[in-house]
Amino acid sequence: MPGPHDLFVRFTFSHPERAAAELRAVLPPAVVSEVDWSTLRRESSSVVDPEVDPELRETQSDLLFSARLLGGGPVLLYVLLEHQSSVDRWMALRMLRYVVRQLEHWRKEHPESERLPVIVPLVMYHGPEGGWSAPRRVEELFELPGPPRDDPHWRELVPRFAYLLDDLTTERAEALMARPGPPLVRLALLVLRFGRTEELARRLPDWKALFAELEARPGAWDELVALVRYILQVGDRATRTAMADVLASATDARRAEELMKTYAEELIEEGMSKGLARSVLRVLHTRGLGLDDRARQRILSCTDPDVLERWLERALSATSLADVFG
Repeated sequence: MPGPHDLFVRFTFSHPERAAAELRAVLPPAVVSEVDWSTLRRESSSVVDPEVDPELRETQSDLLFSARLLGGGPVLLYVLLEHQSSVDRWMALRMLRYVVRQLEHWRKEHPESERLPVIVPLVMYHGPEGGWSAPRRVEELFELPGPPRDDPHWRELVPRFAYLLDDLTTERAEALMARPGPPLVRLALLVLRFGRTEELARRLPDWKALFAELEARPGAWDELVALVRYILQVGDRATRTAMADVLASATDARRAEELMKTYAEELIEEGMSKGLARSVLRVLHTRGLGLDDRARQRILSCTDPDVLERWLERALSATSLADVFG
């Protein structure tokens, strides 16, 4: 089930304009200067049938984009954006798998082509456990005979592959605020950077101008809603108080009140749903009804308290999962 970080990152960076701001800040300048950014578009990244390979489906890439070069030729550049809220030592191998899957899919779609497109893997990291410490090159994951460990004869026998990294935990707030792009992108980077730290409540007032800039954009209500929802989900009581003050300064009183009231109620309902879901799982486990991963995910992803209460009542006397789900 997607968590708040996944949903917020997908919402923010699935839009080409906002994705372009992140990519232009991280990709090598020589690459940035050769891309026709007006052609950037999001591509489907689901190329694996979950019934055939559920493991790959579970770890599918977050966002995949394509663009043309300024020369106007065919699509030559794909950018794979994956975000991480925890350090994964095996990220280089995971990204290699993503890239290979996409290349195999591309070959099926373009059987006449004799060349492969360039796929640029990019990881955005915003975890609470310090800077990114996992290897960025897949060759670093291999145990090579030695000494010496860097014997070039062995190095030539393992795959060479690396991914780009945008480690938000090492960025200063001033640097993130100075990045180019729409206000939602800069606010998103700031909130991802400080979202699970005690600094968030203290720093929110410093971003009032960005909130006002976002609120003033035509049609920005959905963006403001997504941003406030995420802040309230990851923040503590002090954060909620600071958020209310910022909204009161950056928006009119009616909109500020509407935002805070709506998501205060939403968080209460969400907490209730999570508690009911856990109760259903406990009863099914205790009664030994053969709970599989698919049923577990169905229960955990349900946000309707009425449905969960119905499942809980049935679970107390059911003889099979089919009895529970009806």
